[in-house]
Amino acid sequence: MLTHKSCGGRKKMQVSYVIRDGEEKQHRNGVNQLQLDPNNGKLYSAGRDAIIRVWNSRSESSEKYIQSMEHHNDWVNDIVLCCNGRNLISASCDTTVKVWNAHKGFCMSTLRTHRDYVQALAYAKDREQVASAGLDKAIFLWDVNTLTALTASNNTVTTSSLNGSKDSIYSLAMNPAGTVIVSGSTENILRVWDPRTCVRNMKLRGHTENVRALVVSADGNQVVSGSSDGTIKIWNLGQQRCVQTIHAHKEGVWSLLMTDNFQYIISGSRDRNIVITELRNPSNSMVVCEEKAPVLSLCFNIDKSGVWATTWNSDIRCWKLPLYDKCTLNSSGGMDAPWTSAGSEISCIKGGAAIKKCVVLNDKRHIVTRDTEDNVAIYDALRVVKKEELGKVDFEEEIKKRNKQVYIPNWFTVDLKTGMPTIVLGQDEVDCFSAWVSIEAGLPECSDPQSEIKINYGKLLLEALLEYWTPPHSLPPNEMEQDIRGNSFFQVPKHTPVIFSEVGGRTVCRLLVRDAAGESESTLLHETVPQWVTDVVIEKATPKFLKIPFFLTPHPQMGKPERTKKGSIGSERVYSMSQSL
Repeated sequence: MLTHKSCGGRKKMQVSYVIRDGEEKQHRNGVNQLQLDPNNGKLYSAGRDAIIRVWNSRSESSEKYIQSMEHHNDWVNDIVLCCNGRNLISASCDTTVKVWNAHKGFCMSTLRTHRDYVQALAYAKDREQVASAGLDKAIFLWDVNTLTALTASNNTVTTSSLNGSKDSIYSLAMNPAGTVIVSGSTENILRVWDPRTCVRNMKLRGHTENVRALVVSADGNQVVSGSSDGTIKIWNLGQQRCVQTIHAHKEGVWSLLMTDNFQYIISGSRDRNIVITELRNPSNSMVVCEEKAPVLSLCFNIDKSGVWATTWNSDIRCWKLPLYDKCTLNSSGGMDAPWTSAGSEISCIKGGAAIKKCVVLNDKRHIVTRDTEDNVAIYDALRVVKKEELGKVDFEEEIKKRNKQVYIPNWFTVDLKTGMPTIVLGQDEVDCFSAWVSIEAGLPECSDPQSEIKINYGKLLLEALLEYWTPPHSLPPNEMEQDIRGNSFFQVPKHTPVIFSEVGGRTVCRLLVRDAAGESESTLLHETVPQWVTDVVIEKATPKFLKIPFFLTPHPQMGKPERTKKGSIGSERVYSMSQSL
């Protein structure tokens, strides 16, 4: 008999998985943040495809990829390097903050304190302290040395919190000494705290829209903010007021980068421009380049002669920065243009295409997709593979050509937020056990012409996803059935990520199909897998065979109806019947 930990009191659970390659070497969606390790030239990028990738920024070849860091299952919104590059902290829309070994690329621990998307991080280098904030309006302070010491058996951590924000926080900044922390939110207000005492010092008003980017000077006396209202403001904290407003962009300012001496600011905007401006004399400014999409983040290259930039697209580009020389005089004694030329592309890390549109075919197994480069492909949701790449063909025509005259109930949904197809299985609005089909129609590649077996798509898929899971049993191994895992028809790729999460809520567990065989992963699954999954995967229970009632009505193209003696329209009678699917 299988013993399974009760899920009583827990929210409803769902299972999802991602159809993807074994190693995704390119970002498949926008890149939200960058961090450069000046010690070794490694560039870390936080992707909207839920993956942090590591690149060799010193390499002159087109192949700069080093490795991927995977443990999130939603957009990675922010990252910071700490402990002299040994560790990396990440924040994600999956509501978690994760601690990584930056050199080896594995996740050391997961912090689940936030209750909503975590949007921003800030780092105080001198104190080894990190702050996190997001849509739950909370700011938490973390001691990095404590976080990096967490283990599976010692995973309790205490944190300080900064309260008072009344709306979602989108930006956060600290000075290296950790004496000042500033947050920006959809209230259009900057809030300033002393992180040592967790006391709020002041509120700064002036922006008219969301504050999206912040930088604090090393001495903690100045703050520079960028807003969706298109302005950059310089604040003097001693005077508690805005001392300068810079109008360098036509649309929202989403990223800011300061030179070491706090003399020049580089800004990236929704208007796609990257601009460099002298803070003391804002009229001295120059457009560094125009990107192909709104700019999300900026990061200096290793010698600070250029700036790496990311956008809504998946490419990462490095642009040459101009130099400013106030002492350049021409032959007539006047000033030449003070800025040297800029805008040349130094390097580019090419990204991949993101899937932006999909249609599930009538067989409720195959999915037709179209990506940002207008390439069309066919995915098999049951076998968890990309079945065919069709190239640049007519999307609608492919759907018409491949749809069959069959009716199979919906048993899964598709999420394209990360740019890759994520298939979601649950028991709410769409029941993953609703699709019963004959094996000849559902799995023709595995069928026997004489067979009349009916199969359930959801049951077969869950068995394949958890094939390597060996849950704890109360019976001795020699008394157990030898092979209760998987199904007898097919397997899914071992690299497939499987995610267990609360419906409409946070992720509880994420692992690869092949990792379910591990002892710690098996124990985690034992505590996580909902009973409705355990029943079919372990207990081998058969889902209910549903009979679906439906009604027959005349086709609109039928001839004129005949009237009955009572004046009713005979052909408009509604016939009802039930049919087993």
